[in-house]
Amino acid sequence: MKTKILSVLILLFLFSTPSNASKRWGQTGHRVVGEIANDYLKPRVRRKIKKLLDSKSLAFTSTFADEIKSDRRYNEFFTWHFINMPLDSNYEASTKNPNGDLVTGINYCKQVISDKNSSDDDKIFYLKMLIHLVGDLHQPMHIGLQEDKGGNDFKVQWHYKDSNLHRVWDSEMIDQFDMGYIELAKNADILSKKEVKKIQEGTVVDWVNETHEITKKVYANVKPEDNLRYRYSYENFGTVRRQLQIAGIRLAKVLNDLF
Repeated sequence: MKTKILSVLILLFLFSTPSNASKRWGQTGHRVVGEIANDYLKPRVRRKIKKLLDSKSLAFTSTFADEIKSDRRYNEFFTWHFINMPLDSNYEASTKNPNGDLVTGINYCKQVISDKNSSDDDKIFYLKMLIHLVGDLHQPMHIGLQEDKGGNDFKVQWHYKDSNLHRVWDSEMIDQFDMGYIELAKNADILSKKEVKKIQEGTVVDWVNETHEITKKVYANVKPEDNLRYRYSYENFGTVRRQLQIAGIRLAKVLNDLF
């Protein structure tokens, strides 16, 4: 009897627990960014970061900034994950969030990490944040419209199931491809040194404006309540993969400069 009751309770828990899909770039995407970045770190930088992170990998650490969202003590960092601005604007001309955004968050992390007077605990915390935020910067819906909360209120169907445009780009295209983060990282496009150097050029603001150009195309090619299926992945998953690779390469650039 006790066994039956326990089984029922477990089933109730599983079916009542919110899906993690909307939280997971989602987990897989961020881990791809971390794994790719690791390949572009200078050896001495890799050693320094490994020591700070207690031998945890960039991939493992990349989801930290999302994990702490459930802790109210870290509410002040919520707005660091995104930028809202009109489609016909750029970062320089747009109204800034007084609570901060991706650009101010990344710059603050860099400031703390580079400050010789910062404690190791602070450097570790803001390094974890930085690893995540550079990934977020390259997800087009993290630089979306304020009126639909970066696509979270842009309702669509994903293979006949209720979803939203943000979630489709954050995780659902990646999950539907059904390949782990290590496999995705290993199968990133082969780039020449010249191509890598080109990707790493520019400032954080330049990178935001570049991603925003993709954001415009995302909004232009979908209507509310559209049922997005295999055709959508076929046309857009290449962009997802490129953005993950670009994010990883640029994360390595930021870390190499800092350390």
